[in-house]
Amino acid sequence: MRNTGNPLAGRTLYIQQMTYASTHLLAAAFHSVGINAVVTEESDERTLELGGKFSSGEECLPEKITLGDYLKVVFSEGFDARRAAFLMPTANGPCRFGQYSGLLRKVLNDLGHHEALIFSPTSANGYDGFGANGNVFLRSAWRAVVVGDVLTKALLRTRPYELRKGDTDEVFLRSIRRMGDVFSEKVESAGSQLERLVRALSVCHDEFCSLPVDLSEPKPLVGVVGEIFCRLNDFSNDSIVRKLEEYGCETWLSDVAEWVWYTNDEARANMDADGILKIHPKRIKLWAKTTFQRHDEHALLSAFGDYFAGAEEASDVTEILNASRPYLPKEGSLGEMVLSSGKAVYLYLMGADGIVDISPFTCMNGIVTEAIYTKLSKDCDGIPIRTFYFDGISSDLDRDVGIFVELVKTYRRRKKIARVWPYRKETTAVA
Repeated sequence: MRNTGNPLAGRTLYIQQMTYASTHLLAAAFHSVGINAVVTEESDERTLELGGKFSSGEECLPEKITLGDYLKVVFSEGFDARRAAFLMPTANGPCRFGQYSGLLRKVLNDLGHHEALIFSPTSANGYDGFGANGNVFLRSAWRAVVVGDVLTKALLRTRPYELRKGDTDEVFLRSIRRMGDVFSEKVESAGSQLERLVRALSVCHDEFCSLPVDLSEPKPLVGVVGEIFCRLNDFSNDSIVRKLEEYGCETWLSDVAEWVWYTNDEARANMDADGILKIHPKRIKLWAKTTFQRHDEHALLSAFGDYFAGAEEASDVTEILNASRPYLPKEGSLGEMVLSSGKAVYLYLMGADGIVDISPFTCMNGIVTEAIYTKLSKDCDGIPIRTFYFDGISSDLDRDVGIFVELVKTYRRRKKIARVWPYRKETTAVA
């Protein structure tokens, strides 16, 4: 019998695979509170076919892919709208992302699937709308995001140096399964779950450390910023990270947690604008949430020790926002354009050799940041910055990446800010 207090009870919640690690761990977190969550299949040509068929052509690529992946579920054998739900977060601000949920609802209704549920947490409330088990789930979901980011960062930090092709991917996938097993367990207490996660993550760390790698010298480091879906979803960006690796680079990919910290900052700014006092319950709730999130992030990162030495993320999102201020101040700009410009400066200061901005074709965030990158690059010693736009149509990405990497190598020979390279100068396993 369906529990009417939980709109997801009795339904399968489908989650589109924006980023492999965090999405699979998020699904496991849903399982821990009794919700049957399933990650959609890998995106493919059928995704683009369905997304294109049921959209006008004016939508951005992430919307087309998300819609297409969910429609693959709808058109699968045995689909029952009464037992289906689709996760589709939303947001305010200058982005079509806020319209994804509305389009999906319209398409489902047009297909006669009025009873299918769309589950839409929003950035306006810090994605708090998770119902009865909200507090337990939200903390577990945040930990899933952090762990997914940690494992992805370990993957990208290690794979360019592996001696046996495929070893790092193998450890990465095994680590996700290991952490998924922990996340899927019922949460008896936040403390006990965190202890189990740190222990399991330490095992993942040891496996990454055991991989045979050549760390005799660092490879050119390319920072990857841009629209969150397109930069994190390999299908939407034609696996550009692997392309950069094939050309001999290491990448530093802006993660999911960065966006969560940004929405927290925006929630705080909105309270300031509304004149909400520091003692107001909303303020206290936001303070408590960010305090717990910071505590959990530090604890989980500690499992990897100094593995990311020289590639540490900013200690606070305000560091990124302040770096963006001369170009796109947060008071006059919103969303990924601010994060991308600020992160580009941060990556330059961390010794990166080039910056890639990955954006969907016609994305306003990408268009705005591309316009200011000339000035930003000039201020940052001429570091090469290249915006790559994607629309789901094949292009000569290999050629364009090759040209960009040549610029990266030239800049690397003359750059003024050296990268911290903590590894021993020998062929060894990561320590």
